[in-house]
Amino acid sequence: MKNKKTLRLILGDQLNSNHSWFKSIDDSVTYVLMEVRTETDYAQHHIQKVVGFFSAMRTFAVDLQSEKHKVIYIHLNDSANLQSFEMNLNTLINQNNFTHFEYQLPDEYRLDVLLKNYCNQLSIEHSVVDTEHFFSTREELSTFFEGKKMLLMESFYRAMRKKHNVLMDGDNPKTGQWNYDSDNRKKLPKEHKPTPPLVFDNDVSQIVSELKVTDVSTIGSIEEKHFVWPINRTQSLALLDFFVVECLPLFGSYQDAMTPNEWSLYHSRLSFSMNLKMISPKEVIDRAIQEWEDRQQEIEYNQLEGFVRQIIGWREYMRGIYWMKMPDYASLNFFENTEKLPDWFWTGNTKMNCLKDAISQSLKYAYAHHIQRLMITGNFALLAGVHPDEVDAWYLGIYIDAIEWVEITNTRGMSQFADGGIVGTKPYVSSATYIDKMSHYCGSCYYDKKKKTGERACPFNSLYWNFYDKNEAKLAKNPRIGMMYNVWRKMNSEDKISLLEQADYYLKNINNL
Repeated sequence: MKNKKTLRLILGDQLNSNHSWFKSIDDSVTYVLMEVRTETDYAQHHIQKVVGFFSAMRTFAVDLQSEKHKVIYIHLNDSANLQSFEMNLNTLINQNNFTHFEYQLPDEYRLDVLLKNYCNQLSIEHSVVDTEHFFSTREELSTFFEGKKMLLMESFYRAMRKKHNVLMDGDNPKTGQWNYDSDNRKKLPKEHKPTPPLVFDNDVSQIVSELKVTDVSTIGSIEEKHFVWPINRTQSLALLDFFVVECLPLFGSYQDAMTPNEWSLYHSRLSFSMNLKMISPKEVIDRAIQEWEDRQQEIEYNQLEGFVRQIIGWREYMRGIYWMKMPDYASLNFFENTEKLPDWFWTGNTKMNCLKDAISQSLKYAYAHHIQRLMITGNFALLAGVHPDEVDAWYLGIYIDAIEWVEITNTRGMSQFADGGIVGTKPYVSSATYIDKMSHYCGSCYYDKKKKTGERACPFNSLYWNFYDKNEAKLAKNPRIGMMYNVWRKMNSEDKISLLEQADYYLKNINNL
């Protein structure tokens, strides 16, 4: 019998130093991490996303080696790199006579299929283990909602709270109330100056120069000597600490607020660290709860509950929907939209302040918070009738925290309603009224938020009514938006015609807005 020799694959979003794999040092086990073109090229990624992944992967590999684990690291430009997981794995297995291959469950459907197929043709033994990261399993949501028509996030959120005993008094929620969402919708006061964000000063110029000699196509910009994102567990924990100490006291109140030139506000920006598994959702929630317990005079409960809900509620729910509905989910197009994204989605060169700010910020930082994504860029794309494939590709590429399991459910589902209401109970569209209510964009905009038609009328206003008119057959029976159709039907026909004509003009001239 040959001595057992095991090769373990670690994917770029599996940087969990607390995984049971690493509990003991075993000379018969070798870990491999690899930078491959199949991963850089499945979308056109933001340069900060590619660099952030590679930087975190390299740091993780060095940390494992320093703990005396055996590690093989394949760099993007290594001459022996065959640029795909399967081909590189085959080479390593043959060259080193490995007898076993092991991997952790991937979070992406694409890689799940790839690695299953790969293992099916392997002649050596193979096995797969959990990533030990999430609160729920892949199948848990699907089992939870078996036989139910509505897949309500709130139901799943409450079940997760109960199961994991998060903010509970026995079987009841602490305070007697589950959800404080209605308290978390405040506009930032005009003179209010948010806490400046904690940013890091990582020098990633080596990776940037390596990318420059390839033809990897990226979007956005990067300050290569001052990379602001965390690239290891220590920095991720520092960002978590900064959030709970400095930002949590106002997080909930202003989580939906938007203001020009403030890219971070009171958001944690921990999604990149969590999605790469440098930190776990459990330790994030535990740390936030601990801070609240220590400072209940300063931190109101609604601030904490809103944060906990994003993680144990929305994040787990979206992942469950992904595994329940893929691969069909990736081609859903409920409104049968066909248009292309406007050119300025790649430049930010538009006269609409809200979109200019949200897109420019995304290009500069590879980040925008959830309301910018949902109610600015997503809202406009849906009103403009853009094909969900186009919207998906943009979101998947531009954001540093975008991995398909969390991106596609939020984009195609929550934002574009392309799933016809699996994730959201209504389309998230609005006119200028909502944007002005939650932001400081409209006051200095080229367009007039109050005007629906005519010179400099805000495009959101006519596109909003055009959306409802165009999709009446699909939406009129939706109880959450019946009121809008009542308003539309009562409008006089001249006003309707001028709104639709205005929308038509804007759609035909969309690249010049």
